[in-house]
Amino acid sequence: MATDSASEEATPVAEPDEIREGLVAELTAILGDGVVESHIEPGADLWVRVSPDRWQDAARAVKSMGLNYFSFLSVIDWMAAPDGRSETTELNEAAEEGESEGEGEDGGAAGILEHGHAGGSTRLQVFARVESPTRHVGMTLKADLADADPRIGTWSDIFPGADWHEREAWEMFGAHFDGHPGLRNLYLPSGFQGRPLRKDFPLLARQVKPWPGVVDIEEIPPELEAELEAQVMAAFESDQGEGS
Repeated sequence: MATDSASEEATPVAEPDEIREGLVAELTAILGDGVVESHIEPGADLWVRVSPDRWQDAARAVKSMGLNYFSFLSVIDWMAAPDGRSETTELNEAAEEGESEGEGEDGGAAGILEHGHAGGSTRLQVFARVESPTRHVGMTLKADLADADPRIGTWSDIFPGADWHEREAWEMFGAHFDGHPGLRNLYLPSGFQGRPLRKDFPLLARQVKPWPGVVDIEEIPPELEAELEAQVMAAFESDQGEGS
């Protein structure tokens, strides 16, 4: 019936974005299967995930496409981290119990990783932003990093500005960039143990001084609760009497 068809929700049609669609097509023509997935926000932005073995090729490709302004490079840890971690609260105990039931090989809770636009399959991902100063369009490239050995090719010989960004990513996340001329600490003292921006890095400072607002909550004794309720009701009835 016509009324039935009219009541059906229309399938939303994706807005066209010829510029960004053209960039994806151009990059795919160069890398082929090296382009794993892409996501376009029409008129706004573009994300492309490439296979790790084509990471350096992707840098050369986008540079040849006119995206020759390097903005930044970093690593993201998609492992879930509960609020107030390293605290002995009911919230944290429940989170830890859930993680212990479904913990993955990388130390994170299995099956709960959310990788944002263009997806992913590993806990750690490297991502970089490039722009075209003349076409006024940009692209975020990303690639998976192996859990056991997070390693990928350097961009520093293609975009020299990536040098310090890769040093920071190595220092803070433990991602190794093959071919980088000198991975060494930018911020941390030599001999520092651990990777501070990984979600599983222990926040020792918060074991000494808890997160603001994170406290252990104790139940109110029944007799005290009854006394408080009586006081509130007495104050309420007194106010009602004065008002009349």
